[in-house]
Amino acid sequence: MAEFDPRLTPARPDLAAKHLQGKVQAARFADGTPYEINDPVAPLRREPQSDAPLDSEALMGERLTVYEITDEGWAWAQLENDDYVGYVPASALVPPALTRSHKVSAVRTLAFPGPSIKLPPLQGLPFGARVELDRVEGALAFTSAGYIPFRHLVPVADKGGDFVAVAERFLGSPYLWGGKTSLGIDCSGLVQIALNACGHACPRDTYMQEAVLGQPVKLADIRRGDLIFWKGHIALARDAETMIHANAFHMAVAVEPIAEAITRIRDGGGEITSVKRL
Repeated sequence: MAEFDPRLTPARPDLAAKHLQGKVQAARFADGTPYEINDPVAPLRREPQSDAPLDSEALMGERLTVYEITDEGWAWAQLENDDYVGYVPASALVPPALTRSHKVSAVRTLAFPGPSIKLPPLQGLPFGARVELDRVEGALAFTSAGYIPFRHLVPVADKGGDFVAVAERFLGSPYLWGGKTSLGIDCSGLVQIALNACGHACPRDTYMQEAVLGQPVKLADIRRGDLIFWKGHIALARDAETMIHANAFHMAVAVEPIAEAITRIRDGGGEITSVKRL
């Protein structure tokens, strides 16, 4: 049997996706059922338990194929956006019945139960969350998630412009392994969120991003938007001298001089593996 990346392949010894039959070994195969995330954000964990490592997160409106729902309330699934496989809470899922025409363009917004910002919010929604817009009432939009400030929404097809500027909006957000929101985000999550917002497909993990994104350029020729890779880490160049990245040194999304970061990471045993340009 061929070797497959387990993070991108819905296959376990006891169960695998039907389309993998003949390619992987499993006790049984399933077609899978489409769902979408209806919580503001859902954790995608390595194992079906709340204290398992967080591998990624799925935002409201993201679609996924579910191959199993356990009695304990975990769904084993593959995300449509980046093919990531893991366990999400089944309570976060709904059938894909909504027309999610708009997405959140603010780093974080609030959804209210009625057309007044004086009401206690129902929930907070992260950048990139998708909602169905019903109507606009003054400054608020009535959506599938509640009343949201209309200026915090853009059509799903909106390309967002400069992806580095998108990343810069997350400055100061805490570092969280596997995170993808302003409440916690990691290096590859920051790059994925920024690129996705501007219409660029982007895989989830650093090694996947380095393999498929852009073309190699020399560090001496670096410019805004170039991707700087180390083993297990990625940063975005803001210009020829500075970069932005979510990192465990600052425990936050931070801007720092490229030369300073290179020296600091080298002192810890890491060398740049490539510089890529989209």
